[in-house]
Amino acid sequence: MRILATGASGLLGREVVRLLVRRGHAVTTFQRRPAGISGATDVRGSVTDEAAVRAAVQGAEAVIHLAAKVSFTGRAAEFDEVNVEGTRRLLRLARAAGVRDLVFVSSPSVANSGAAIAGLGAEPADPARAHGEYSRTKAEAELLALAADAPGFRVAAVRPHIVWGPGDTQLVERVLQRAGRRRLPLLDAGAALIDTTYVDNAASAIVAALDRMDHVHGRAVVVSNGEPRPVGELLAGICAAGGVPAPSWAVPGAVARAAGAVVERLWTWAGRKEEPPMTRFLAEQLSTAHWYDQRETRELLDWTPSVSLDEGLARLAEHYGRNLPRP
Repeated sequence: MRILATGASGLLGREVVRLLVRRGHAVTTFQRRPAGISGATDVRGSVTDEAAVRAAVQGAEAVIHLAAKVSFTGRAAEFDEVNVEGTRRLLRLARAAGVRDLVFVSSPSVANSGAAIAGLGAEPADPARAHGEYSRTKAEAELLALAADAPGFRVAAVRPHIVWGPGDTQLVERVLQRAGRRRLPLLDAGAALIDTTYVDNAASAIVAALDRMDHVHGRAVVVSNGEPRPVGELLAGICAAGGVPAPSWAVPGAVARAAGAVVERLWTWAGRKEEPPMTRFLAEQLSTAHWYDQRETRELLDWTPSVSLDEGLARLAEHYGRNLPRP
């Protein structure tokens, strides 16, 4: 197929495009900075630019929409412009251009109000209860996307849960930097059970959604490795792969959540661009359980993860030049 992938310069977007190219698709990437992926046609632009989006969707049979403003802090209008209005614009112009299928890459946070999640499926997106501007606007965008599903224009939403792997700057690099400076605490002793998604698995699930559009259009599915572990164990594994000491000091989760909410407001008020050391959302992620039942996802997508958590950590260690034993 002729496929347009937005947001292909990020960790997950790059892997999605590489997989599509390997499968023989004609792929065009669309993002603000060059993606430079071998075998794909690179187009620079933003989903906030009407003319650029109109040009990008011409001739495409399918779209995988990964572009988003991803941050723990920032002004609401910035998130709305990219995540909500950008998605609305892409949906409208893609349908007008004759695109047949669109996969919207979402986030489990669209249905997470901060409470523990243990074995749930893809609950409905709820902007009113989502914590943080990123989650709120991704929830609004997902609702727009699924509402656009119609005969001749099929739309599905895939929610990869905490994607990581070699080259990851969102999770892995931040963990290593903060742990290396002894600034990464364990909240509630690191006991919360969480699941994550190795990047190869997230990419293959997104491509599987495109292949299985007959079964998943009009729906959202949560994707993960299906291997929940205590957050302290996961952080220790990442630190071992990167060659830094694992976090060893603890902070009560309630204290971190309260402090994170204050820091988040101060960061936004001051207009600071760097990520703050703690936010309410981050504290919730580190102190509450969040893992999902994967049975329906795997059945609908006819998909299973190919890289286990331990194999992923071994690959991460190789990336950092370390020799951890492979499972």
